[in-house]
Amino acid sequence: YAKFAKLDLEKQKPGARVEVDPEKKNPWDFLLWVTNQPKHLMQWESPWGKGFPGWHIECTAMSTKYLGERFDIHTGGIEHIPVHHSNEIAQAYGAFGHQAVNYWLHNGWLVFKGEKMSKSSGGNNLLATDLIKKGFEPLSFRYLVLTSHYRQGMNFTWESLKGAQAAYQKLISLTQLWQTKKPREKVSDYDLEKINSFKKEFQKKVATDLNWPEALAVVWQMAKSNLPPNDKLELIRDFDEVLGLDLIKKAQVKFEIPEEIEEMKEERESLRKTNQWQKADELRKKIETKGFILEDTPQGAILKKKK
Repeated sequence: YAKFAKLDLEKQKPGARVEVDPEKKNPWDFLLWVTNQPKHLMQWESPWGKGFPGWHIECTAMSTKYLGERFDIHTGGIEHIPVHHSNEIAQAYGAFGHQAVNYWLHNGWLVFKGEKMSKSSGGNNLLATDLIKKGFEPLSFRYLVLTSHYRQGMNFTWESLKGAQAAYQKLISLTQLWQTKKPREKVSDYDLEKINSFKKEFQKKVATDLNWPEALAVVWQMAKSNLPPNDKLELIRDFDEVLGLDLIKKAQVKFEIPEEIEEMKEERESLRKTNQWQKADELRKKIETKGFILEDTPQGAILKKKK
């Protein structure tokens, strides 16, 4: 019983640092069936009297009913390790003679204003609608969560969300840029090797206890690499199957770019390459008068419709 949470049961013996409970034979005993609560909404007949299941047994009963006596992953907060999850393990051994769970993934707390965020905390709780009201994209919060390892938890601030939204929008803009490039006919052996290297590295980070911060770092390394845009687009499409940031969908160009604007953009790029900055700036202003703006990135300029 003590192995999972690394408990010292000697310190939990009656009278040793813990208060004696006269209804328990041992201080680590826990309730399986609750009786003598006639006003409770849940009531069932049982060999032990009319009542309802305890908090620990209901989790073991439901999980094994729908997932079987042996299943892979059980998640939960780190606060459940010493009591709730230890009791679930004990129940499984009692019911089946073996543990039911192969892997336990325990997350750290989401902290806001110095306190754990939870439904029971009242005012120290945020909803997705709160983010939207402040002008934040809900998926920006998802990006923010991916920047922290789940076991370490995360300290939420509005500034950190602002930074995450900026990074997320940047990734969308880059994806949009890669979508506008013409496909090439053949991938070189050198590029193919780099593509496979990025894929393997990304998979390695995800497979290492869901190390999302390092997986995101691989995404940005790929984005800043000298791979052709089409290869980057296919890689980001592949990565986003796991990240769930809807990058391809968000980056879809929802407006027609006139050929004249495209030509002006290309001309401006040529001027910038030959250090003709004044003429390039004049072209930028001319493009703006026609309802479009240019966002310069290390990978090239991105055309956007003026709002």
